[in-house]
Amino acid sequence: MAVDRLSLTFGALADPTRRAILARLAKGGASVTELAEPFDMSLPAVSKHLKVLERAGLVSRGKEAQWRPAALEAGPLKEIDAWVERYRVIWEQRLDRLDDYLKELQQKEKRHGRKG
Repeated sequence: MAVDRLSLTFGALADPTRRAILARLAKGGASVTELAEPFDMSLPAVSKHLKVLERAGLVSRGKEAQWRPAALEAGPLKEIDAWVERYRVIWEQRLDRLDDYLKELQQKEKRHGRKG
């Protein structure tokens, strides 16, 4: 069975702790201990979150002796951005039509002497 990278990425991003970890890693690499600081959870629990992020390709782990710093990998986020972009265009078109309709209603109200 082929791996659906988009589903892996969305699945990894579904958890708020993992999103917070990615936000921290956007500032630079960090150890598991550093990543665990703001959370009320064990180091093994943070490691499990990192493994999910690694499987999704969102995090890479270095190998510096005992210290294995985690780093953000933005490639999968770019894939999500491209996927969402298609829908953004649709919503912008719908909002533009709604804006046109509201302007039309305002013009009709002005012609009929109503205040908006």
